[in-house]
Amino acid sequence: MTDLSPPEAPSPAAARETAGQAAPLSRPAVARPATVRRVNLALQGGGTHGAFTWGVLERLLEDERLEVDAVSGTSAGAINGTILVQGLAAGGRRGAIAALERLWTDVGHRLAFSPLRNTPIEKAIWGYDLTYSFAYQAFDTLTRVLSPYQFNPFPVEFNPLRQVLQDNLDIERLRQDPKALRLFVSATNVRTGKPRVFSRREMSVEVLLASACLPNIFRAVEIEGEHYWDGGYLGNPALWPLYHERGAPDIVLVQINALLRPELPTTPSDIMNRLNEISFNASLMAEIRAIDFVQRLLDAGRLEQPRYRRIFLHLIEDEERMREFKLSTKLNGDWEFLQRLRRFGREAAERFLAGSLEALGRESTLDIRRFL
Repeated sequence: MTDLSPPEAPSPAAARETAGQAAPLSRPAVARPATVRRVNLALQGGGTHGAFTWGVLERLLEDERLEVDAVSGTSAGAINGTILVQGLAAGGRRGAIAALERLWTDVGHRLAFSPLRNTPIEKAIWGYDLTYSFAYQAFDTLTRVLSPYQFNPFPVEFNPLRQVLQDNLDIERLRQDPKALRLFVSATNVRTGKPRVFSRREMSVEVLLASACLPNIFRAVEIEGEHYWDGGYLGNPALWPLYHERGAPDIVLVQINALLRPELPTTPSDIMNRLNEISFNASLMAEIRAIDFVQRLLDAGRLEQPRYRRIFLHLIEDEERMREFKLSTKLNGDWEFLQRLRRFGREAAERFLAGSLEALGRESTLDIRRFL
């Protein structure tokens, strides 16, 4: 099989050799201002579309007018958030930027050898969409006919994400470091059907694998006698852990999954894609509606502070461009594709900084009508 590994993606070994070096910034960080605004980050999951969030976080870290207070994430959002928190504690802003780049370089290098990729001819025809490639069609059929317990019968399940996490995380330091930010990772309890939110002190490779466990691809992840699937079913991401009474009042949601899709899906792949978007946005939409309801009661004087507090919601997204990518692209690790998503994320964060920064601490900039 032809090796499509891109020359831009160094090996994990090469990435680890530069672990102590800060990745060069694409633009200089601004001078530290007199007023620094603290925000909570809520990071959605979405497979390799998480490279969009990589770009968002990178751009936000370059702007010293912002400080992160806490992070809540699911699936790819949980992994991005965990690397962010670990990087900030170990090396500040530049350390976090470098850690995120090492993570995604490792992901790109490993997925360059994945069978789920387009051949050069397929890429020329379909671009980043894997839907019609022979490899993806075979994989999709297999996961519809057999469960992961059947097509992967070995005692130890192979999961390429496990090695990526083991190579990029220092779990004990993350758990014990007093400088580390508050971190929350969502997973779905298979037995109870309830969400489970793990804190930073509970973090492990298994927790992150649970948060990213798609049940048609991977076996449920066992933690303390309970089994978990992807957290996106019940919290993508969970916002309620960020309501801390002494925390920042602003929550910045980084959205990956499209809310609006004007066209009617008619093909099997498009129908599955839309079902995926709806199911992975449902809990988030419900929670945003609840927040909006409480804020309106506060405005009407029907609830008392500080028992109920002001929460300001903000959104970083590029739905117009992200909705062009089909469900199959969430498994595409093509380095060129990851870099494009990274650029989209940086541009979306730039728009947020230009248009919403002054509103932080004063009012919401998220258009709640999109979630009603």
